[in-house]
Amino acid sequence: MAENATLSFQPYLAQRFQALVWSCLDSDLTKTAVFYAERYHAMEPKSHEARHLYATALLRQGQPQSALTLVKLPRDQQCVGCLELKARCCTTLGRHRQAKEALEECMRDANLVSSASAPSRPARSFPNEAALRCRSGNMSLKGNLPEDASTSFRQALALNPFIWEAFEGLCAVGSVPEIDDIFPPRTPPVKRAPPEDSQPKPIVPLPSGAGFFTPDTGNAGNLFRPTQPLPFRMEPPGIESVATSDFSFYPQDTTFQQVHPPGRPQPTAAHQAHLSRPLSSADEAGPVLKKLRSTAPQPEASRSSKPLKLTIDEPLKKARARPVLKFSDIVSSLNRLSQPPISSRAASGTGKSINQSAASSAAIRRSMRSNNAAGKQAYGSKTSSRGRRRQPTQQLRSRSMESDMDDDFQAAYSPSPPSNAHSPRSETSPSPSNWTSAHEQAAQEAYEWELADQYLYDLVRHFASATRALSHYDSPKCLAELEKLPYVHQTTPWVLAMIGRAHYEQLEYANAERAFKTLRSLQPYRLLDMEVYSTLLWHLQRNVELSFLAQELLSIDPRSSQAWIAVGNLFSLQKERAQALTCFRRAAQMDPCCAYAYTLSGHESIDDDQEKAIAFFQSALRADPRHYNAWYGLGTCYLRMSKIRLAEYHYRKSVEIHPYNAVLLGCVGMAVERRGDRDAALLLFDEAVKMSPENALVRYRRAKIFISLKKYDAAVRDLETLRSSSPEESNVVFQLAKVYRLLGDKVKSAQLLAIARDISPKSVSKIKKLLETVKDEAADDRMDEG
Repeated sequence: MAENATLSFQPYLAQRFQALVWSCLDSDLTKTAVFYAERYHAMEPKSHEARHLYATALLRQGQPQSALTLVKLPRDQQCVGCLELKARCCTTLGRHRQAKEALEECMRDANLVSSASAPSRPARSFPNEAALRCRSGNMSLKGNLPEDASTSFRQALALNPFIWEAFEGLCAVGSVPEIDDIFPPRTPPVKRAPPEDSQPKPIVPLPSGAGFFTPDTGNAGNLFRPTQPLPFRMEPPGIESVATSDFSFYPQDTTFQQVHPPGRPQPTAAHQAHLSRPLSSADEAGPVLKKLRSTAPQPEASRSSKPLKLTIDEPLKKARARPVLKFSDIVSSLNRLSQPPISSRAASGTGKSINQSAASSAAIRRSMRSNNAAGKQAYGSKTSSRGRRRQPTQQLRSRSMESDMDDDFQAAYSPSPPSNAHSPRSETSPSPSNWTSAHEQAAQEAYEWELADQYLYDLVRHFASATRALSHYDSPKCLAELEKLPYVHQTTPWVLAMIGRAHYEQLEYANAERAFKTLRSLQPYRLLDMEVYSTLLWHLQRNVELSFLAQELLSIDPRSSQAWIAVGNLFSLQKERAQALTCFRRAAQMDPCCAYAYTLSGHESIDDDQEKAIAFFQSALRADPRHYNAWYGLGTCYLRMSKIRLAEYHYRKSVEIHPYNAVLLGCVGMAVERRGDRDAALLLFDEAVKMSPENALVRYRRAKIFISLKKYDAAVRDLETLRSSSPEESNVVFQLAKVYRLLGDKVKSAQLLAIARDISPKSVSKIKKLLETVKDEAADDRMDEG
């Protein structure tokens, strides 16, 4: 995605973000509001409007501490909106004295009345269907109804693909469609340029036996019938909202507030009624050919005595009530009708008065012609021979006028507009001779609106691709998609949390730790994703950092599940399992939908009571059927209970959810080995090592398979690789001494056994037992306790 230092369409993009965030807040979609507000604030970090909007979204989501950090600026940088939001945050946190001080300071500010933090806007009294379906999907997901949740989320995205919560809900369920199905690729917008041909092409009459001009067969003789079905849209043509920009396969959506470019008329109720009116039978039958009177020039006095008195309603009635026919289009068409079919240069030299008088006479003739049906018949019967001789010329002019009007009709309402369909069509379709600076400014404005829409569309598309990859645990693809984002978005809390989780799932703990540290420096009061960070610190054996994190999270919100999970991980790291189990149970009480709390409770209970651990893992799966860690825990329980088939089944279920985890694949290989199929187990271990060459556990398990298959040279290679990376691991040294003994190198074996005894003095009995065995008995896996 291209990154621009200064975007020319930034003001238009800001209006798009504001409309999105406020519409989401009105619909109670706080997570989506925070997502778009963070994007807006990242692009305009110095804008108070973006800061206020982001703080409001965080406050609505239940993060008052983070919202307070945004608006807690030095006094010389604070505005009225910052003070008012500070008071609201302090009120939520129970700091009533600080809220009072902020309100009094706000009232003393000179800019209290003209505050830009609370602009007037139309608020929704009731959410629309897309928002309701999304909220229904959220409730189904929490109620352990994944199929109903998937259906609701898909329906919400079909109505409005910009509802971020619905997309994340599908990711949580595991039924995410392809990104191109939700966000199909779009071509870059093209700025509207002046017309190339300065002179209108002459229309050549086609004679027929009846003396009429044959109409174009492409329209089947109906000049008013569009070539494509008429879409019923509730906004003026050429103005698209963000929620409905170029989605031909989605129905009309109105979740987000429509933003109309400044200077353009917004649709009124009467105009919407005209837009949504279906074509009548008279419209489908096409225009009735009329025999017009002579168009001989009238005296100046008669022309001046009949001024033009058309109103907006009159041309709609006289011109067969077309849905999008504007008054300026009719005047323009009448001007074209009144011009003689000769050189346009001669017509342009006569001045403006002839065109105006001709337009007046044409309009009067049309008014007289459409008084009543009887008058029409009488008018046709009284046509003189001179009028009949002029009839082909009159039909030619009428045909050209209505063809131009039909072109305008199709250009405005074509369901597949060209690339410059967003550009505002001028009232009289100016030629290069009258393409003024106003037309150029309107074209530039429309082009910048399209650029803003395209930027937002591509941005959400990249985020959706990264989120989908992370839900499938495809960490490399997720990181690659995040790298395509502009730099201003790569350093936001939302992206840093995704980077940390992607590295964590890839078992790259050092990179994950750096990402989470940067995240906490940007948002020190953040609670989301902190349960992953605390588990990461548990894996890294960071006792001090984990203790500090647990105390901070408890001070932020003692009723959050993330805080109690961090405290439980701290006790688990200190080998205090009873207290850790108590903390994990407390986390489950704070949030019954937190599957991770049940899973950690199961892991703490697995050594003491396996039946109890199985109950915890099953509770985790009831909260989240795609929680692969719970499937892995069940497999481990059944493997310890020697239920090999059940263990393999649960291990394979975890691999289906997380196919890129080498440890899970190694567990499947271990279960397959336990049931006696060592060749199949070796294939699984080979795949696991190929997936993660740095993973010590799967390489160690493969070395043991090699020993059992008497492939000692391959086992030595794996064990030597492990010894170079983990020289203090006694089990690796012991296995390596065992392999050298099987190869007949007793001197090397004795040296390694001495090293293993120095590393782990508790292994003296095991070493003596190995020295007392013969070569063939040493190959038996039952002698291995490592």
